[in-house]
Amino acid sequence: MVSRVYTVSFLGLKVEEVEVQVHIGAGLPAFFIVGLANKAVAESKERIRSAFISMGLSLPAKRITVNLAPADLNKEGSHYDLPIAVALLVEMQIISQEEIENYVILGELSLSSSINKVTGILPTAIWTHSKNKGLVCPYDNSQEVSWSGNEDVITAKNIIEIVNHFTGKQDIPKIIKKDPDVELKKYPNLKDVKGQHAAKRALEIAAAGRHNMIMIGPPGSGKSMLAKRLPGIIPKMTMDEILETSVIASLSGTLEDQGLITNRPFRSPHCNASLPSMIGGGKLAKPGEITLSHLGVLFLDELPEFQKNVLESLRQPIEDRNVTISRVNNHISYPANFQLIAAMNPCKCGYYGDDHLQCNRAPKCVDDYKNKISGPLFDRFDIQIEVPEINAMELENIKEGEDSKIVLKRVVVANEIQLKRYSESGISNNSELEGQELSKHIVLDSRSKEIFHTAMKKFKFSMRGMNKILKVARTIADLEQSINVNHFHLAEALSYRVKSIKDE
Repeated sequence: MVSRVYTVSFLGLKVEEVEVQVHIGAGLPAFFIVGLANKAVAESKERIRSAFISMGLSLPAKRITVNLAPADLNKEGSHYDLPIAVALLVEMQIISQEEIENYVILGELSLSSSINKVTGILPTAIWTHSKNKGLVCPYDNSQEVSWSGNEDVITAKNIIEIVNHFTGKQDIPKIIKKDPDVELKKYPNLKDVKGQHAAKRALEIAAAGRHNMIMIGPPGSGKSMLAKRLPGIIPKMTMDEILETSVIASLSGTLEDQGLITNRPFRSPHCNASLPSMIGGGKLAKPGEITLSHLGVLFLDELPEFQKNVLESLRQPIEDRNVTISRVNNHISYPANFQLIAAMNPCKCGYYGDDHLQCNRAPKCVDDYKNKISGPLFDRFDIQIEVPEINAMELENIKEGEDSKIVLKRVVVANEIQLKRYSESGISNNSELEGQELSKHIVLDSRSKEIFHTAMKKFKFSMRGMNKILKVARTIADLEQSINVNHFHLAEALSYRVKSIKDE
C-alpha cells in the first residue's frame, strides 16, 4: 500500500500541487526522501522522527520511502514536514486515507511535535479555495489564511490535534476572521518639512499620478524627509491590492501579524544592495526589493552610490512593471509595479555651487558623479527637481506647511478622476498611459502645442521624455479637476524636467 497526501511547491507566485507518496516495505530500517528535495526537505526525516517520539510513537523498523511527485520539480522549504508526517500516519493506519484525500497540508515540525509557522500560506489558501480543496496549516498562520475565502481550513498547534481531528476524537474550531478595518499606519506628516514649496508640490503631483521622481540637492535640504512622507499622501490600497501585496509578503516571510499588508509598501534599501537583492534571484529565486515594493514606493537614497549594474537592472522593470528571473530549468516572473523615488547630491562632496563649501575638484566632480547614472535611466524619471538648501537662520520665520491630510484629499480626488477615465482601459493612473491611450486622453490646444514644440527644439527631449511631460501635465490638470490640459499645466510639467545637472 502507498499512502498519498497533497501539498504544494512555489514557482514565484505560482502554486504547484505536489503529491507526497509514502511506502513502508520490507528491508533494513531506512528513511529515504526522493523527488528533487533540497537540504531543508531532506532534514525533515529527523524532525519527524523526534516529533513521533514526543507523541509516543516510533517509526516502523522497515524501509520507508517518501516520493515527492512530480519528481522533476524542485522542492524547497520546511513546509513539507507536516504532509510527510501525515502521510506516514496514513501508511501506519492511524489516519484514514479518505479523511485527508481532499486536503492540502503545509507545516514545519518541531522536535516536540508542535507545528511551526511557514511562509506561503496565503497564496496556498487562495489556490485551494479555487480548487475546492481544504487546507491544513499551522495555527500561527490563522490570521493570513482567514482572508483567503476558504472556509474549509484546519489550523493545528501540534500533530496530536490533527490525529484527533481526523479520527473523530476532537473538532478543531474554525478560525475567526478579523475585522477588515485595520488601523492604518501613521506616516510622518508633510507639514514637518519647512519651506521647499516647489518640492512639496512636485511630491503631490507624483502621488496623484504615481510618477517616478528624482530629487537633486545638497545634504540636509530635506530630500529624505520628503520621500518618507510620500506614502502618507497616497490613497489607501483597495482590497484587491491588499491581497496582492500580502501574497508577496507571505511568500517572502515579511507578512505582518494581522495577516495582511494594509499599508502601501515603502522599501528603502541601502546603497550597497546587490543585484539579486534588488531585482530578485539567488539560489532560491526569491523576490527582490522591486517586488517587495509592488504597489508601493521604492526609495533609493544617494542614487549614484548604488552599483551601476544594479541601477541599470531597474530600467526594464520600470517600463514593464514586472521582472523575470531566468534559470536553467525555468523562468520565474514577479510583479514589480513600484513607484521609484530617488535622491542624490549634485556632486560627490554635495556642495557644488556653494563657493564656501564646494571641493576644489568642481566642476569635474559634478561630471564624474552624474556619469554614474546613465541617460536612459535618468530619462525614466517623470519628475526631476532640484531641492535647494534652506538657510538655517531663516527656519524660524518659515510658516508651517500643509498637513498631509489636506494634500491627501486633493490626491484622492485626482485619483478618482483617473480611475473613472481609465475604467475601460485596464490602467489605473496617468503614469501607465501608453500609445493610443496617451493620444486619446491628452489633447493639446494650439498654444500648448506651440510651447511644447519650442521646448522640444531647445532641450531635445527624447520620445520617452516627451510622453512623460504629457503624463505629468495630465496629472496637474486632474489635481485642478480640469477636463483638458492647457498651457499652464504643460508649462508646469516642463519645469519638472531638470536640465542643470545633466546638461551642464
